[in-house]
Amino acid sequence: MEQLLRDGLTTLGLPTGGIPALIRYADLLVEKNKVMNLTAITEPADIAALHFLDSAALLTLADWKGKTVADIGTGAGFPGLPLRIVDPSIRLTLLDAQNKRVEFLKEVCGELGLANVECVHARAEEFAADHREGFDLVTSRAVAALPLLCELCLPLVKVGGYFAAMKSVDADAELASAAHAIEVLGGAVDHVTDYAIPGTEVHHRVIFIKKCRETGKKYPRAFAKIKKNPL
Repeated sequence: MEQLLRDGLTTLGLPTGGIPALIRYADLLVEKNKVMNLTAITEPADIAALHFLDSAALLTLADWKGKTVADIGTGAGFPGLPLRIVDPSIRLTLLDAQNKRVEFLKEVCGELGLANVECVHARAEEFAADHREGFDLVTSRAVAALPLLCELCLPLVKVGGYFAAMKSVDADAELASAAHAIEVLGGAVDHVTDYAIPGTEVHHRVIFIKKCRETGKKYPRAFAKIKKNPL
């Protein structure tokens, strides 16, 4: 795993000082996964590429230096924790609705001695009540369809900031279906970037949505309403 991470991070032009922490993170993930469902990816090489390098690639696509970042529906910590480990200047909030996952993330952060990381057990629509327009960047990986995801995430983004949605390269139809939601919520698609995970033939996409104006106070709605009647 160490060499895969070193080669991959070097290919991305990123610092390699976080590799020991990433390796320890992987060990903790595999161990905890024996007693709770955190990931279907458990082989060290796959964790290195499909979790860590996939997440870290975002650092090459935008300016994350010193930014406040929220990772919504973070699950086992992706992409947020690898971003923070590779770039320690990030001030990170990890949000998940399942407390077991949040407790695991707290264990990892404690074990790795990570400062400026807050692990929060809450639903995104509830979290937004006290953290509206509170983050420079909000990200999410494979959590929900983009119209729903925009309503959960864009209210958290500062005006001038970005929502970075990690999606598959065949997300054109999904992006088209989210056009109305993006407009209503005060956003605009800034750019869409496809990237290759180093050492693999896997390509993923990040949709960068810029927050152009404040989101109306009635958003986000209760999740049941978001799901029943997407914008």
